[in-house]
Amino acid sequence: MDLRKLKTLIDLVSDSNVSELEITEAEGKVRIVKGGGAMVQGYQMPVVPMAAPVAAAPVAAAPVAPAPVAAPVATGHTVKSPMVGTFYRSASPGAKAFVELGSVVKEGETLCIIEAMKILNEIEADKAGTVTQILGENGQAVEYGQPLFVIE
Repeated sequence: MDLRKLKTLIDLVSDSNVSELEITEAEGKVRIVKGGGAMVQGYQMPVVPMAAPVAAAPVAAAPVAPAPVAAPVATGHTVKSPMVGTFYRSASPGAKAFVELGSVVKEGETLCIIEAMKILNEIEADKAGTVTQILGENGQAVEYGQPLFVIE
């Protein structure tokens, strides 16, 4: 069952008085149960027996790309993102950045803003020192625990 058909079924269940829908097709089985919002309960693919493997002609190995060079290890205290969101170095697009490389910060001073669910969250320095690295890009999505700044 393709994704568009599955989405259409979920929308139909959520917009109707039907509380549960189960459909079985050749590709598998889908069960949608409404409880606050439509939710796909399960999708079961049919088991297809596989033929015995056929001996293949030898294939030349593809050239292996060299391993990427690791980023330099940060020394000092790393300030990490406490949430998933969008990283901003300043309070507004035209405003001056909260901190620059070499800025001396005090504990509790705002380093950046992370926007999550339309809420702007100020991220503060949890240690006093000098900002030696800015690891986040303005407007970039950040993950929980992602390093943003290094303070020495």
